[in-house]
This record gives sequence, structure tokens and C-alpha cells, in this order.
Amino acid sequence: MTAVLLCWSTALLLETAAHLHTDVLVLAVALSLTLSSTQRTADTRRRLTALVLLPATAAVAHLVGRLIATHYAVGAAVFTAGISFPIWIRRYGPTATKLGTLMTLPFVALLVVPGPALPPQAQSGLVSWAWSALIGVLACGCVWLVQGLSDAYGPWRPDPQAPAPRRPSRLHPRPSTRMAVQMAAATAAAFALGRLVFDHHWPWMVLTAYVSASGNRGRTDVLRKGAERFAGACAGTLLATGVAAAGITGRASVAVMFAVLAVSLWLRPLNYAYWAAGVTTALSLLLGYFGQDAAGLLPIRLAGIALGAVLSMAAAWWLLPVPRRRIVKAA
Repeated sequence: MTAVLLCWSTALLLETAAHLHTDVLVLAVALSLTLSSTQRTADTRRRLTALVLLPATAAVAHLVGRLIATHYAVGAAVFTAGISFPIWIRRYGPTATKLGTLMTLPFVALLVVPGPALPPQAQSGLVSWAWSALIGVLACGCVWLVQGLSDAYGPWRPDPQAPAPRRPSRLHPRPSTRMAVQMAAATAAAFALGRLVFDHHWPWMVLTAYVSASGNRGRTDVLRKGAERFAGACAGTLLATGVAAAGITGRASVAVMFAVLAVSLWLRPLNYAYWAAGVTTALSLLLGYFGQDAAGLLPIRLAGIALGAVLSMAAAWWLLPVPRRRIVKAA
């Protein structure tokens, strides 16, 4: 959270100086929050790779967001491919898996950012993707600075991750291919049904389908994560509705949002439902900050989350399911 607050503060200064849109702040928080966990034990080579790959992917993801806004079907297809390809390349080993994780972060952030991150007076594609790339560089710098100071002066140092032993998988197609196909199916269905049923509130359904299907270790795993995501989202949405009902708005709601994220990060190792509840609360408060009615949208959000979880479960259970017994041997 120290890195997140640093990145947010720096992005706030950038927004004021360059007259940017508020969405750059959301993008900065989303990227720094997710990047922190992936870079904790990264060596110099991995960090330099992230410095190149994350800004480039952030720029591409921003252009995809604008494509979704203008040509929904085409943009949804490109987004689905962009979120599934990083899963497919896991077949090429741990390095490809880590690169795929970095490539995924801006696409996930795209579901959080409620609009294009560009200055209001500049609408050209060059300026829009350039600002998104700059926010990616900013996120890398803030995360590395805080983690470096923590390693040098803090009492907690992470243990280096030992490379996991790899065994050739006997499954055909490979587990990574199966998971990529399941992710693509769940995401594409969420885009289609989300727009048809919920109109412009489709991101809740797509985000839930992605979260439930990501890191799929089998049918039971997806079922558990889908249930935890729904339970946590229900609790988070109710909490955000209570905060709005209490009259906490504006800057006070932003402070509450960061506090909720900090607590949910702390509780995440205990159960994924805590993290789901915290993220849902933060998103609800964020959308309330942008003028949306949290209480009025409560049924729509819960319905979108439930349908997104059901889609990911259906894909995992009936589309190239990964056998549970062999998942330890899977590549």
C-alpha cells in the first residue's frame, strides 16, 4: 500500500500539472497494486523486462479500451484474445508465465478504469496511449523504490522463490491450452451477455469471469473461487452501499477506499473472499465518486457478479476440463 499511495500521489501531481483526466489515477493505483505482488522477488533482468513490457501493454490495453467504446464486438474479441494469450504461453516455462502475468495486468486494469486515460483536450491516439505507457513506467518506479527501501532498511525480507520442478504433461491438449480456451470462452460469453443484459455495466460480469477462471487448477478450484468471489462481492457491495448511505462522499470516500484495500490485502492470505470483498467495495466507492448510485445499482452488480461466476464455472466444468488428479504433473 505504500507503493500504491506513492504512485497515486505522483499521478495526482501529473494530473494537475498536465491537466489530465482522473482516470490516470485509477490506472496508477490498479497497476501498482497488482505489480507489487509480482515484483517482490524479481531480479534485475525481470524488472528491466517489466519496465519495457508493462508500459507497452498498458498502451495497447488503452487502445483496446477505446476500441471497445467505439466498436464493442471487435474490441471485445481483441480483449478476449489479449487476456487468453498470456495463459497459453505458460507452456513455454516459468519465464513465459511471468511475462504473461505482466501482460495481463493492464487488461485487468482496463476493467477497473471507467474511461480512457487521456487529457480532456487531447483525443488523438498518440497522446492517449503515450500517457498510459507513462503511467506504466511510473508504477514500475514506485513499486521498485518502495520494495528496494524495504529490503535495505525494513525487518521483513522475502525469501527467494525456488524454481518449481517441471514435469512433462501427459495431457493433450496441455493444461495451459485448456485454461486459455476456458478463459476465452468465459470472457467472450461475459462480454456478450454483459452488454445484452446489463448494457454499460458489463465490466462487473467480465471482471468476475476473469477472476474466477484465472489460475484455474480444476473444476473444484473454479467452483470455490466463484463462490468466494460472489460471497465477497456481496459483502463488499453492501459495505459500499452502507458507506454511501452514511454520507461519506468525495475525498473522504477515497480515504475509505484506500483503507479498505489495505485491510483486504492483509486478510487475503486467509481467504480469497476477503480480497473480493475489498476490491468490490473499492470499486463501488470509486464508481460512487464518479457519480453512480451505489444503492440503486446494487441488484445489477450482484447479478453481474453471479452470472460472471456461473460462466467461468461452466467453462471449467464442460469445456476441456483439467483432470484434478493430474494437475500436479501439469506443465
